[in-house]
Amino acid sequence: MSRWRHPDRLSAVDYSFLSHEEQAGTPTHIGWVLIAEGPAPTPEAFRAHVVARLHLVPRYRQRLAYPPLQSARPRWADDAAFDLHYHVRPVALSAPGGMTELRELAGRIFSQHLDRSKPLWECWLVDGLTGPDGRQRFAVINKAHHALVDGASGVDISTVLFDLTPDAAQPDAPAWTALPPPSPAELAAEGARETIATAVGAGAATIRALASPAQLASSAGHALRGVGQIARAFASPAPSSSLNVALGAHRQLDWVRFPLADFKAVKNRHGGTVNDVYLSVVAGGVGALLRSRGERVDGRELRACVPVSLRTGDERGALGNRIAECFAFLPIGERDPLARYARAVESMADVKASGQAMGAQAIAALQEFAPPALLAQASRINNSTRLFNFVCTNVPGPPIPLYLLGHEVIQVGPVGQLVERNAVVFVLVSYNGHVELGVTADAEAVPDLPVLMNGLTEAAEELFSA
Repeated sequence: MSRWRHPDRLSAVDYSFLSHEEQAGTPTHIGWVLIAEGPAPTPEAFRAHVVARLHLVPRYRQRLAYPPLQSARPRWADDAAFDLHYHVRPVALSAPGGMTELRELAGRIFSQHLDRSKPLWECWLVDGLTGPDGRQRFAVINKAHHALVDGASGVDISTVLFDLTPDAAQPDAPAWTALPPPSPAELAAEGARETIATAVGAGAATIRALASPAQLASSAGHALRGVGQIARAFASPAPSSSLNVALGAHRQLDWVRFPLADFKAVKNRHGGTVNDVYLSVVAGGVGALLRSRGERVDGRELRACVPVSLRTGDERGALGNRIAECFAFLPIGERDPLARYARAVESMADVKASGQAMGAQAIAALQEFAPPALLAQASRINNSTRLFNFVCTNVPGPPIPLYLLGHEVIQVGPVGQLVERNAVVFVLVSYNGHVELGVTADAEAVPDLPVLMNGLTEAAEELFSA
């Protein structure tokens, strides 16, 4: 019997973030910037807090292990040389230590690639932050590779650092010993065994499906319709815009905050969902930005990639990616806020009726059987940026206040990843009665980021007051 057992191999989606989407100008990590009340804890206290909870997320002590000749997808293996000081780093803001300086620091951190020879995450403790009321605050900047975690599971994983009360007892750090690293032969053998097991499992699933032909026909019909919708999207590439250009190496970040109750009031009065309100606000903000650049926007729609989580209730907190990409047209040229919202609702209803998510899930399931070399080519097609102009992700967060070492977390700013020729990405996160709309942008392609942020704020306020 092998002396090594690591059951987790990267999924097809996870592997695509390593093999295709991450290029020199597109680091593939996501994360958040949180702000907490009070003075920053010492680096020693913060590291002790993190290490006491790392056993809840064992993947954070694991690195990538590659089999020889790309004979199988890489696996996660314990990092025997794991050094918490490399992953948890203290830093202080330059004066005056406000939000501008924090955004600039976070932009520099998220511009840098993660070291693939180590576990794929970093956590920065930021001292020297001052609130608008002059009181002391501190920030934590967390970034993790998208192959490690998706947005939906990222919120669950992040919350292991937080407590529900300010006086929660701090657990002792349990002992940890790294499992022996796999040899190349073991990696190749484990990959072959898992491939055979996957094929056998697929055969069993096929037999079960054939035993219920009505259910099989229904599921296959939905999946085929969804795949057909994705094929039609390939046949009609996304419209051109100044947001779809070659990217540089530098990132800039910003966030705008709204009461969650205002988002809910719109959808309760006019139908739709909180996500529809979000997409309508994005459409208004993008329209304002392109209008300021002199581009024609009247009557125009741009196509947004709207990732949909496929996680079931019992998968919350699991690492890895369980997402499907759907595509919706957003009316960037519509000036009337209610008409813009109605079109966003209609567009997402069309997406749901088309079965795009099921089609994307079917394609992803087939990719699980592909060898790595073929999978890399498939991911280039499946994640083609010809299909969309920008990404809009919506991640539900905790509805109650959280505490970090006794300090209340007052704000959570999400950070998304840019993909090739997409100069901006939008991420919405809800937390404790508010939603935070985060924008990650290429610094060279979007030097006018304040115009976009103002446009988002105005689009939301117009919709709320309408």
